[in-house]
Amino acid sequence: MCVLRFCSNKTAIFLFMENSDFLRLLDNSGFIENALLEDLGEGDHTTLATLSSDLQGNCRALVKGSGIIAGITFAKEVFRKMDASVQFVQHFEDGSAVKPGDILFTAQGKVSVLLLAERLVLNVMQRMSGIATTTRRACDLISEYDCSVLDTRKTVPLNRILDKWAVKMGGGVNHRFGLYDMILVKDNHIDWAGGIKPALESVQKYLTVNKRALPVEVEARTLAEIKQILEFDFVDRILLDNMEVNEMKTAVQMIAGKTETEASGNITLENIKDKASSGVNYVSLGWLTHSVQSLDISLKAEKS
Repeated sequence: MCVLRFCSNKTAIFLFMENSDFLRLLDNSGFIENALLEDLGEGDHTTLATLSSDLQGNCRALVKGSGIIAGITFAKEVFRKMDASVQFVQHFEDGSAVKPGDILFTAQGKVSVLLLAERLVLNVMQRMSGIATTTRRACDLISEYDCSVLDTRKTVPLNRILDKWAVKMGGGVNHRFGLYDMILVKDNHIDWAGGIKPALESVQKYLTVNKRALPVEVEARTLAEIKQILEFDFVDRILLDNMEVNEMKTAVQMIAGKTETEASGNITLENIKDKASSGVNYVSLGWLTHSVQSLDISLKAEKS
């Protein structure tokens, strides 16, 4: 489990995550080691059969499509973990716009290391870049509004760190990382608890008894539910679930800055601008990570 740094002042919730934080989480998870082990098994028999173990070479990462690049920092870390003597030269920063033919980085070292790293580096970078590209597109569409794009927990199991890192590189904002770093009272919690009031009374008691200072967000399906939520001044954010734009505008006026606001449910690239125009602080998009189209990247190896 990771520890995230929050700052909450009743009208804002901030989640601070930098490259170094993501790298630390990645290192703690053992993702790179386990991914390499999954691929390598008892050995790379093709490389062992065709190439000498001391053969040196270099490779370059080549972009075949247009988009936002993400994962160069990850690639550098993979090579570093495998063999610190690999010379890695970076030509683009994560979050940069790229086009076909651009060379992202070059690496020089043992060919056996370059070949083993190839598939892990490409698979991750292509997915991360696809997420970052889509995130940037969504951010650009609502750039005229004081509204940010949020991700969700709809990520590939055991790959959440990479998915959310890619969203950040695309200009988006990370929502909670898991069930442990925020209280998000959704429709099922409300229905099973018997309504808004008993659910939030239980939350208040839980936080007090356990001496927890967690951000609290509550889902609202109607304006009547928003009115009930506003009776509890410890709520930091209200999630407006599947509301039409006019209803969202009314909701934002009702809330009047007492909490942050987040729009969610059936938000697409076609309607995201209308949703943001309602005055909400955030729009959350599950498809940023669950329906990603990867950016095509290849690794070209050459004998030195």
